[in-house]
Amino acid sequence: MNNKRKRRGWLGCLAALGLLITTANGCQTYVPSTGLTLPTGHYLEHLPVYNPPSQQFPLPRELATQQTYAAQPAPAGQEGLPPPLPGAGGGLP
Repeated sequence: MNNKRKRRGWLGCLAALGLLITTANGCQTYVPSTGLTLPTGHYLEHLPVYNPPSQQFPLPRELATQQTYAAQPAPAGQEGLPPPLPGAGGGLP
């Protein structure tokens, strides 16, 4: 019986410590009366980060390969769209 009480005591202390750390070490504050989530006052202490604008298509080698394939003529017998699948309903209504 004594071991169970000690174990419960330690688990209770550990749970309370975890809850304390979680609530005291947050970076945002929720205000229930207004429903707003506001940052703490420490966000002004961080240095600004510059992110340069990214390319329109971020994979230049893949884009070059796609453009090369698009510039080649289609193989014989593969002009236009492929035939519709059987049982797919045919054309437009």
